[in-house]
Amino acid sequence: MENVIVIKSKQFAIRIIRLYQYLCREKKEYVLSNQLLRSGTSIGANVKEAIRGQSKADFIAKMNIALKEASESEYWLELLHMTGYLNDNQFSSIYANCQELLRILTSIIKTSKSKL
Repeated sequence: MENVIVIKSKQFAIRIIRLYQYLCREKKEYVLSNQLLRSGTSIGANVKEAIRGQSKADFIAKMNIALKEASESEYWLELLHMTGYLNDNQFSSIYANCQELLRILTSIIKTSKSKL
């Protein structure tokens, strides 16, 4: 059975891929959306790497990378919204998902560090 962060980071990656496709096809926006694609899909990849980590320290390091990628995704989403590529409705839902990932990852890292 997969855990919450694995499931949510994969769901987020799928939303990011679909958003990337939409931005390229409908808005002809390629630069910001490519940055978002890279960071948004990297979160789940780093989470999966963390789970297979060689040590608790390795786990924490990989989760920290996932957290940084989530933070970067937050930035690109904000820019896409502020420049009019995403309307309020498009932005609010996926941004909320990103915020949730940031909270979960922060909690996992804090808990893991306290057990170190």
